[in-house]
Amino acid sequence: MARDAFNSNARGGFPGGLGTLRLCSTTVYPVIFSIGPITVYSFGVMLALAFLAAGQALGRELARKGMDPELASSMVLWAAVGGLGGSRLLSIFDDWEGFLAHPLAFIFTGAGFVFYGGLLGGFLAVTLFIRARRLSWLRVSDSIAPGLALGQAIGRVGCLLAGDGDWGTPTTLPWGMRYPNAIIGWDSWVRTNGLPLDVRVHPAPIYETLGYGAVFLVLWSMRRTRQPDGMILWWYLLLSATVRFLVEFVRINPKVAFGLTEAQWISLALIALATVLIWRSTDGERAPAPVRVGSTGPPPA
Repeated sequence: MARDAFNSNARGGFPGGLGTLRLCSTTVYPVIFSIGPITVYSFGVMLALAFLAAGQALGRELARKGMDPELASSMVLWAAVGGLGGSRLLSIFDDWEGFLAHPLAFIFTGAGFVFYGGLLGGFLAVTLFIRARRLSWLRVSDSIAPGLALGQAIGRVGCLLAGDGDWGTPTTLPWGMRYPNAIIGWDSWVRTNGLPLDVRVHPAPIYETLGYGAVFLVLWSMRRTRQPDGMILWWYLLLSATVRFLVEFVRINPKVAFGLTEAQWISLALIALATVLIWRSTDGERAPAPVRVGSTGPPPA
């Protein structure tokens, strides 16, 4: 996120010679409007819409499964609190020196959120809620997964509008963008990396929006067929982690090991875990019912 945009140690040099005409305009609006001391930020609006959309999808799924759809609003609230907390904690871990230098400013800034920290924090908070209500964790998590993908897709639109440092590496593709009005200093980023002032970059948030939108459609369609408990959640982990892994190749996040970013290593771990869980769930569905020794007829109902 924003903290990654200024980590010049991991970027190295970007290729120059980007004089080819780009067709994409600069569409960055971090502030929608201000009235006196009140400022409405585009990222905040899109984040709110993301939670609302996720809550609507969750409510429909809970109702379809015979559970109380009113629980969706409480789960979204718990997810929001846990997600913001987890995201902030991981950002502190990633930039410990920056946190020690300005702890209060670091905690209360509107930038620097880390998605995987938010995902873990949100799931932990919602898990506590599910356990407190004595609900099935897998059944509820399956209900959460499609809405979570939808929320991610909408939330990344907020990242694009705000220009919060999620942009990609320079590109000559016709849909390359500039972020001169970004909430994170675009001009200073360009100067720090020795890039031409008219440089255009991959609009990485758009790629993620398209990817997570596709994940939502896949998961939403899976509901129409019988699935073992947990299967939709496992597929969410596999597909969303794959999207993030691929998009990271054109984002400006620092490489931490073997040419991969922190998010890519986390994605690989989730892909491996989800693959195993999908295989186990599928294998369990295919396993034949045990034969009762000595029985001459079908097992009792």
